[in-house]
Amino acid sequence: MLILTKEDIKKVFTMKDAIEADKEALKIYSKGESVVPLRVNIDIPKYEGQSLFMPAYAEGIDATGIKIVSIFPKNIEMGKPSTPAQMILLDGKTGEVSAIMDGTYLTQLRTGAVQGAATDILATKDAKIAVLFGTGGQASAQLEAMICVRDLDEVRVFDINESRAEEFVEDMKVKLAKYNTRIIAVKDGNEAIKDADIITTVTTSKRPVFNGSLVKKGAHVNGVGAYTPKMQELDEGLIKKADKIYFDTKKGVLAEAGDFIIPMEKGIISNKDFNGELGQVILGEILGRENDDEITLFKTVGIGVLDLVTAHRIYEKAIKSNVGTNIEI
Repeated sequence: MLILTKEDIKKVFTMKDAIEADKEALKIYSKGESVVPLRVNIDIPKYEGQSLFMPAYAEGIDATGIKIVSIFPKNIEMGKPSTPAQMILLDGKTGEVSAIMDGTYLTQLRTGAVQGAATDILATKDAKIAVLFGTGGQASAQLEAMICVRDLDEVRVFDINESRAEEFVEDMKVKLAKYNTRIIAVKDGNEAIKDADIITTVTTSKRPVFNGSLVKKGAHVNGVGAYTPKMQELDEGLIKKADKIYFDTKKGVLAEAGDFIIPMEKGIISNKDFNGELGQVILGEILGRENDDEITLFKTVGIGVLDLVTAHRIYEKAIKSNVGTNIEI
């Protein structure tokens, strides 16, 4: 059994690798070649905690896995992460555990990468300006994914906490220096999006974070952060205005994302306004962007097959590069 830390994963796996893994995962899901049961949530009231178990199986890559994510707010008092996570990867042929890896970093990587996959497929090829809303734990991967798939001149970063945005930008200038993209903090998100080619939101906001009427023709928008029925990063006007709308999984988005649940309940939009899943675009079953004037919109809430395929690819590369710690049990 191979043990892989965050640093081990970084040695063998890039954002580009993760984007390709997510594209494969979306294809597998849209073809109906994966099994993704509902996650199991166990409350731990004694410690005000919760543990979530998220399994998946993909026959085509002979792999099974389960990501375990726990939410224990009091961990911070002990100097421990409040949301520890691990991914357990099993050999689909034998059922043996083949690897255990850092699930927190895996989640950041695959979540950034699924947005990167959508941006690669749906954004205009000559996109030069992007805007990122939110600077939390997912933000760095979201930023890298955008500049990984497009040769961007500038990314504007907005957060309701200005100093946090400035600190994030300074950190990213160092960590993402190899991309040669100008990264700046901005104080007005609405002003920032007016000429933006790509807009990505990764917040937990319960109200829209920008005015959708200001989005220009040809822009591509990624909604990443709103993952409950009460959260709503994207305004209803933008969703109505978008020429084409795609999901990572239609079932997941319409069950979990307030961005779509809220306007559907109001009768502003309906099923006929949705084009389908990104995996269907990759498979050639439905059309993606058809011209440079279309506003395209992608919404993701995540699914276990993204973790599974990404973890399997990481494991394969780690074995090939002799990275990680092998243990016998």
